Amino acid sequence: MKRLLLSAAALGLFASPALAADLPPRPYAKAPVYTPPAVVYNWTGFYIGGHVGGVFTDGNNNLMGNDARFMGGVQGGFDYQFSSNFVGGIEAQYSWMNSNNTGVLFPGGTLVTGRNDQLGSVTGRVGYTWGPGLLYAKGGYAWRDNPNIGVSVAGTPAPFTTTGAQQSGWTVGAGLEYMFAPSWSAKAEYQYYNFGTTTFTGGPAEIVGSRFRDDEHSVKVGVNYRFGWGGPVGAKY
Repeated sequence: MKRLLLSAAALGLFASPALAADLPPRPYAKAPVYTPPAVVYNWTGFYIGGHVGGVFTDGNNNLMGNDARFMGGVQGGFDYQFSSNFVGGIEAQYSWMNSNNTGVLFPGGTLVTGRNDQLGSVTGRVGYTWGPGLLYAKGGYAWRDNPNIGVSVAGTPAPFTTTGAQQSGWTVGAGLEYMFAPSWSAKAEYQYYNFGTTTFTGGPAEIVGSRFRDDEHSVKVGVNYRFGWGGPVGAKY
């Protein structure tokens, strides 16, 4: 019996490697490659912000002379991204400016000046977006404070009458805005304001009949904080 048991054990030892060789290999599961979530930019939502820049005229027959002035202000609005690449919206903007100190000097020492230190606008805007960037155009209603027209002869104030000198007008502009962080965007913008013309109907003889343009150009940079849906978000699975 002992001899039989030893023989069976020896047979089992020789058979085990052969049986192991016949078994199929264990399946190996490769770990999935990590793919970071895609970033999706959505411009839809309300925003508020501020801006700084400069305002100037072209110096061609303009009551404000040709001095460039500092401007700063606030803006707010709403954008709606109505397709993958197009955005529409509305924006209100208000700016303060330092007063200018020049005007138009006529022969004989008559000086005509116009001073205003506030500009505002309510505009629609439409733009093309590619991810974090937005290239846009804007246009609509413009407002300014009282132009404060003055006439002096050799430094002495003189009486006068005018037509025009409107406080309401229109504006157009264009700019580039870029989302640099979640809910934050920066922009650079050009805007043109037109308030018609001012014509002198009375006053010193050399200015009667003179017509002046009431328009201004501005260049500004700003930052917006975007509420709600704006900003980059990770894609959902």
